[in-house]
Amino acid sequence: MRSRPALALILVGGIAQIGIAEMSAVRAAPAPAPATEAPARPAAAPVVLANHRAVYDLSLGSSGGTRAVDSARGRIALEFKGDACQGYTMQTRQVTVLESAETGSRTSDLRNTTFEGGDGHEFRFRTASATNGTSSPTVDGNATSEGDAFKVRLKEPKRDQFGEAGPVLFPSLHMRRLIEAARTGETTLAAKVFDGSDDGRKVYDTLAVIGRPSTGPTQAAGSERDRPLREGALASVQRWPVTLSYFTQGKGERTPIYTLSFDLYDNGVSGALKLDYGDFAIVGDLTRLDLDKGPDKPCRP
Repeated sequence: MRSRPALALILVGGIAQIGIAEMSAVRAAPAPAPATEAPARPAAAPVVLANHRAVYDLSLGSSGGTRAVDSARGRIALEFKGDACQGYTMQTRQVTVLESAETGSRTSDLRNTTFEGGDGHEFRFRTASATNGTSSPTVDGNATSEGDAFKVRLKEPKRDQFGEAGPVLFPSLHMRRLIEAARTGETTLAAKVFDGSDDGRKVYDTLAVIGRPSTGPTQAAGSERDRPLREGALASVQRWPVTLSYFTQGKGERTPIYTLSFDLYDNGVSGALKLDYGDFAIVGDLTRLDLDKGPDKPCRP
């Protein structure tokens, strides 16, 4: 299995970015229109994202094909806080160990900090990563997105800037749009998304497929999986199964870089996590969830 560059992706429920050092192609699938973002949809009530701390333990879900891995383990720890008035901050650390008979053991360690303005127009990001103990250049920058104007200014690893046609969504706004779409019964949402991952230069086309809502204890495979969601305050919160595919930008039918499936809860927390890279898949078991007490009234910027 040949090495691929580290790539961060959105863990939509917690807005986390996950670094994976080994990537594989997945099945070809229809890609979303690159320049069109679905408009915001009315919701019965404002989307309020839960301030929380979460820990996901990672393990190998399946493996096969030319770039299969023999085992996978790791952990994601994240803290998310903020609101639509003050903006949203997130701190994440994720460590993944992949074992392969072909390439041996590979450990990736990712630390990420982001801030997103409550209106979704401003985004700051900083990522430090290492592979097998060797540090990669830090990625540090900020981005703005207003209508059709999208710009990124990088401070590290070297000063640079670029822009492209919008609209482009940042992670928190993308998640709020997903919840709005799910609440109103939409089954798909296509959007261009920027999360500062990889080298800070990637804008992805995304396509989300949203399933039917449900409530009650999660039915995630494995009797012990996602225990905080089975027994905690979220056991009665509405959720939707979501499959979210990420594509490099382009036109026509393309192969997604990876596919993320999860249960999306109405407050933005996620469970039943699965990251599918085609030749192997990694599952995430939510082992700890600390929810902060919510505000008495939703923030109205």
